[in-house]
Amino acid sequence: MKYRFHHLPVLAALTTLTAGFVYLSSCSSNKGKHWESEISSGSGGMVSPVGMLGEVRLKQDFIQSGKYGRRLYRPMFPRYITIHETENPDGDAYAHAKALKVGALRAHQRPGGNRIGFLAWHFTVQQDVAIQHIPTREQGEHADFDGPGNNFSIGIEMCDHRGNSFPQTMARAAKLAAYLMREHNIPLNHVVPHYYWARVGTSPLHKPCPQQLMDGGQPGRKWAWFLSRVRAEYARLEPGSGPRLRWAGAMRFHETGAALSSIYFARRIGGVSVGVRLPTGAARA
Repeated sequence: MKYRFHHLPVLAALTTLTAGFVYLSSCSSNKGKHWESEISSGSGGMVSPVGMLGEVRLKQDFIQSGKYGRRLYRPMFPRYITIHETENPDGDAYAHAKALKVGALRAHQRPGGNRIGFLAWHFTVQQDVAIQHIPTREQGEHADFDGPGNNFSIGIEMCDHRGNSFPQTMARAAKLAAYLMREHNIPLNHVVPHYYWARVGTSPLHKPCPQQLMDGGQPGRKWAWFLSRVRAEYARLEPGSGPRLRWAGAMRFHETGAALSSIYFARRIGGVSVGVRLPTGAARA
């Protein structure tokens, strides 16, 4: 299913089995080998979580709390990371961020379907940047309506627009996934493609997404190659923590080399996390 960017005519449609992983050195996919040749300098050595986030080049540009894809506060304790591909040749990460912020990504709200009338996911990644739209402790609308994919997974969209390097985009998404695995204690076998989640009431039931990582419309060697990238990046992480992406404002208050959580700063300004309107008694951990 594809969705139209309302109010942004320049942009076109937007979309949003865990396979076993293989090591990079033994990747049997010719496509994977080709992608490796386009990714500069490999994974590198050990790195702190702060350093990994620096490699991700994360920017935070949140949908306003109480509006559009965040019009309802829906807390989440993430157990999965879901990988998507935008399938939008005209829209980069910044265009998707803008569309989310102005409510341009509408969807038909219905029982058993979209729950809020808008699309929403957590991160959009392209070759040179990753943009965060929603705190990782809030649910999105990107996977399977009222199923576990929306209720318990962090959504990462990978851009495939013209002029963007998809191999570099995948490499950056793998770094981001590794960081999120560390922050939320998510195992590698819970990093899944959109295909993993059944979309009840749609055809096909399992969407072949991310499209360029599917083999014959389902996960195979190319998906295994991507998981090997995530695994390699996770293996690079040194002990420690970085900014808590589960809350808005974490990057704003983070100083290089000091893993300060937004929860600490929230308490200093009266118990409300900056940029997020939390209801009285809302969970903060």
